[in-house]
Amino acid sequence: MEERRSQPIEDRLRKLAALRELGVEPYAYSYPVDHAAAEARRVFEAAEGQGALLEGVGPHVHVAGRLVSLRSHGKTLFADLTDRSGRLQLYFRQADLGPDAFSILTLLDVGDWVGTAGQLFRTRTGEITLRVASFQLLAKAIRPLPFAKEETDEDAGVRRVYGDFADVEQRYRQRYADLAVHPEVRQVFVARARLTSALRRVLDGHGFIEVETPVLQPLYGGASARPFLTHHNALDMQLYLRIADELYLKRLIVGGMERVYEISKDFRNEGLDRTHNPEFTMLEFYQAFADYEDMMRLVEELIGTAVQELAGEGRVSFEEHSLDFSPPFQRITFLHALQQHGNLDAPALPDSALAEQAAAAGVPDAGELNRPRLLDELFKALVEPRLIQPVFVVDYPRELSPLAKPKRGDPSLVERFELFVAGREVANAFSELNDPFDQRVRFEAQMRLRAEGDEEAQQLDEDYLRALEYGMPPTGGVGIGIDRLTMLLTNQPSIRDVILFPTMRPAQAGE
Repeated sequence: MEERRSQPIEDRLRKLAALRELGVEPYAYSYPVDHAAAEARRVFEAAEGQGALLEGVGPHVHVAGRLVSLRSHGKTLFADLTDRSGRLQLYFRQADLGPDAFSILTLLDVGDWVGTAGQLFRTRTGEITLRVASFQLLAKAIRPLPFAKEETDEDAGVRRVYGDFADVEQRYRQRYADLAVHPEVRQVFVARARLTSALRRVLDGHGFIEVETPVLQPLYGGASARPFLTHHNALDMQLYLRIADELYLKRLIVGGMERVYEISKDFRNEGLDRTHNPEFTMLEFYQAFADYEDMMRLVEELIGTAVQELAGEGRVSFEEHSLDFSPPFQRITFLHALQQHGNLDAPALPDSALAEQAAAAGVPDAGELNRPRLLDELFKALVEPRLIQPVFVVDYPRELSPLAKPKRGDPSLVERFELFVAGREVANAFSELNDPFDQRVRFEAQMRLRAEGDEEAQQLDEDYLRALEYGMPPTGGVGIGIDRLTMLLTNQPSIRDVILFPTMRPAQAGE
């Protein structure tokens, strides 16, 4: 059914028709921009500081962006333009433009994209402004953007804002509108890009090679999760969207690519909450001849570099916490953490006692979970919320980590760590299991768990075992959640705030 047009849309359509009748093309091909808004302001300030202004007028610039306010005063008009760098005030005068060009301004709306050219000056209130000598409509906005309403007192230089675009669900669904009206949201994603670049820079500096591995996989693995299933028509075969790229990256270590990393989209068929989205981004990297101790030091360097890149120092604020990322990070063993925060001596407790403790901690269906899942859920419920400052939780029970090497001196544990910050997991790492015979035993144990109903247990991957039989050197491997790290370093409360187009339930009528 065709959407019923609102009155504002009808008004804009009439303006569009009027523009075309006047011979004004409402959708341009290009515009010769030579300055971003912020750059134009800096150029003017530099000329002003050097005494290079002529009668208070600065350089001539071409600036393009979206109109975010229009304030008519008879034969003059003030407007605000925004681009990727910020805001610049525009000043239109009929005396400068001529009556015909000035009349076209009545057909412009907030949200339209325009190109403007002219000289910079300061108004009586001290605001750097572009006196427009010529302008061009670049794209007519037919649908009004949900900008906050603004009232401006030109004499006092006061701008009042109200009626902001505050519906969170709608902002996620219409991210294009969210980005258009909220510069601070755009900055979150600029920060995310800088963070990713910083991580790449560190790994490249250590001799790692960035690679790409399959998203469509005939057999999924590398994590405990339910996959998304699809079908390839030409090959008539079932395929899965990857839940991790670990097993393929370790195949590359077997092949002699001794330091590899991938920044990958992974997919897990799970619920949605503040820290989980079914589609998410992971950095995974693997280094031959290294173990989990080496990986802890590299993770400290990676995270520390990212923090410096975004915050300019080793601390960031997240919610009510001040997080200190100065190395070395604290360390605590998995079992000691359960003992300290949950008063649980897990190795001494039978499965039934663990199930009772899990039920008391609010874990749903605790009586139906196997021992590895009980330990994992108890840790999530009792320990994770208490891990605020960066801390490596190390040395996990063997049954929780089918891809990690046994702990030297205690084969009931494995050499694994997870990095927790502000009560959430940010990184997961192993001294990677490179014994093909032990790996087969671990896979077979996982298959027994699957037979007992654990849909997240890992599958037996014969091709990966074949690769190990060719020989994989000692290897350390790490996975870092880019989304969660971005949340922490930009102080965003939900993973949806750092994913441009998060997964959403179907919109209801009227949304």
